[in-house]
Amino acid sequence: MRILVTGGTGYIGSHTVLTLLEGGHDVVAVDNLSNSSPESLRRVGELAGRDATFVEADITDEAALDAVFAEHPPEAVIHFAGLKAVGESSAIPLDYYFNNVSGTISLLRVMERHGVRKIVFSSSATVYGDRNPAPYVEKMEIGAMNPYGRTKEQIEDILSDLGASSPEWHIALLRYFNPVGAHPSGRIGEDPQGIPNNLVPFIAQVAVGRREKLMVFGGDYETPDGTCQRDFIHVVDLAQGHAAALTYLEDHAGVFRWNLGSGRGTSVLEMLHAFEKAVGAPIPYEIAPRRAGDLPAFWADPSAALADLGWSTTRTVEAMCEDHWRWQKSNPMGYQPV
Repeated sequence: MRILVTGGTGYIGSHTVLTLLEGGHDVVAVDNLSNSSPESLRRVGELAGRDATFVEADITDEAALDAVFAEHPPEAVIHFAGLKAVGESSAIPLDYYFNNVSGTISLLRVMERHGVRKIVFSSSATVYGDRNPAPYVEKMEIGAMNPYGRTKEQIEDILSDLGASSPEWHIALLRYFNPVGAHPSGRIGEDPQGIPNNLVPFIAQVAVGRREKLMVFGGDYETPDGTCQRDFIHVVDLAQGHAAALTYLEDHAGVFRWNLGSGRGTSVLEMLHAFEKAVGAPIPYEIAPRRAGDLPAFWADPSAALADLGWSTTRTVEAMCEDHWRWQKSNPMGYQPV
């Protein structure tokens, strides 16, 4: 198929583009480059032996999207584009609602006009909120706790209504947990702009000398070592989950929700020590007070994805750390030249 990937130069987007190219698909990647680099797609082309088509455009710009759909008519869309920092979303909520929700509406209107009704949407485990016990199951009532999560929740509602409006829509809502790691080649990986919002890229930047030490927020939770537990998933496993969902949509109309996670909780200190093992040296850290809004522990029940898609994670926490470190030490400043 020819697949349009929004946010295609980003961390998860670039790994998914590579997976799709390796699977024989043609890919059109759309990105506004606000938080990513086109260098990622150049390297994806090297790894795949052929290139994706890249168009610089913003999903809130319907005219630009119309032009992309007219010139490169896709058969399906994988939708990653959007702002994604939980803390930042509370400071600038209007930007998040405009980019994520309005941008998705623009994309869907263009899809409708061009008769494209297959979409895999990048949702998030944040939609489960703080009321649900782990492990999270897709049938749970959702209720996000911050503007970022609420944009994902609202987009899920919009897509659910769209699917109910016509049997022609094939929609997958992928709720994923904590993507980490990098392609085993070390050529593509996570390149956060500014201070990383997520644990593993921060650890990696401490290890490579860009940051002084890791601050561990909270050491007194009711978990085995007192630190928060999260469900970490290798980004290549995650990319393969998107390809599996796309294959499923070929033969199934309607709206489908799947968790993409490992089904296991790994604590902050466990992840830190696994990364130290990959580096072969200690990484400085300090226990700091708890951070508002952090949940003690959550992880996925991924059994529906296994049953429906034949998909499950295959890569360990150790592999995540080894691959992430290979990327970071080879690219200490990310895609920027040193």
